[in-house]
Amino acid sequence: MPDPPLDRDDDANTPLTPEEREDLVPSYVTLRHELNEAEQINIGEAQRWAYASRRDVLDRDFLSELHRRMFGDVWRWAGQYRKSERNIGVDPYRIAADVQQTVDDARFWVEHATYPPDEIAVRFSHRLVFIHPFPNGNGRLSRLAGDLLARRLGQSPFTWGRVSLVDGGAMRARYVEALRAADGHDIAPLVLFARS
Repeated sequence: MPDPPLDRDDDANTPLTPEEREDLVPSYVTLRHELNEAEQINIGEAQRWAYASRRDVLDRDFLSELHRRMFGDVWRWAGQYRKSERNIGVDPYRIAADVQQTVDDARFWVEHATYPPDEIAVRFSHRLVFIHPFPNGNGRLSRLAGDLLARRLGQSPFTWGRVSLVDGGAMRARYVEALRAADGHDIAPLVLFARS
């Protein structure tokens, strides 16, 4: 099966508006696999920065900076909340308040040990991906944020199925199914998937 061009939507990526696609930084990228490779290099650099950083993952500004570092070499809008409607996520006008509420809730969960550490980190990750604050990269951001919070809570980073969830396949389907269960207030499948 040939590699799809960037202007064709696929199941593994949030569709971008034409204006958002125009903000692609590397001019050589025309195919989906080229975009995935460029983003993965950028994400690797961001992971090294994030794990070396002493900043608190439970901070709205840190989350925007983390997204910028994950995707800033690829997209000009990296680190900026989306302004367009999506078929998933909250309305754009709610993003800032909902991210802040998520951070505040997670701080409460940590301070009061409301849930076990893995569940706190997975709930935080789920809420971020549910909000879908950025034009793209929300799943990858939310998983890294969950890993950072798990580490802060004395746990190892999650495995998230041990494969790239960007490329689709059966593991991505399991992840999406677990996200949908969490959307329906059943967090257990997502906690299990995070450690699978």
